[in-house]
Amino acid sequence: MKNKGCLGAGTIGIALLIIVAVLFFWGRSGYNSFVDKEQTVNAKWSNVETVYQKRANLIPNLERTVKSYSKFEQETLTQVVEARSKATSINIDPTNMTEADIAKFQAAQGELSGALSRLMAVVESYPNLKADQQYINFQREYTAIENSIRTETVYYNDAAKDYNTSIKTFPNNILANFTNFKEKPYFKADAGAQKAPEVFK
Repeated sequence: MKNKGCLGAGTIGIALLIIVAVLFFWGRSGYNSFVDKEQTVNAKWSNVETVYQKRANLIPNLERTVKSYSKFEQETLTQVVEARSKATSINIDPTNMTEADIAKFQAAQGELSGALSRLMAVVESYPNLKADQQYINFQREYTAIENSIRTETVYYNDAAKDYNTSIKTFPNNILANFTNFKEKPYFKADAGAQKAPEVFK
């Protein structure tokens, strides 16, 4: 009887070791997967910020070009410059961003988009400015960057969806909660954002 008791205790001990080992390897694999997916999200967000920064970097050249036409509406240009300043002042930490952070970022970028659209509509009334080579160069770069913005935001959302699904799926959600991996917010498309810019037809 005594030997059977020892055998039973040994069997339980082995079973516990197997369970602990399984949990350890599952936990390590899951944790590493979360880290990898989160790093992908962060990298995609960095790409989003980069293309928006490229757009902002176009504004000084645009400003110089437009200012050379003395009769151009100064108020419209001022709105673009002010909107650029506001948009570039917002910095987001991708490791800890919230829906409110992205909403604030998008609102500022949307304000700049609106100001640029108004300026380019006004340019239509200035044939010489519209035909200026520097302005034509701006048009070309702006259109390419707007398309890149759409592409990079889609890539970001895809990465966020993959990460969010991973940490919310059972039993991964248990590990994610225990290790403090939090859901990433999505970049929400503006109305008509799926269309390419049409201002330079």
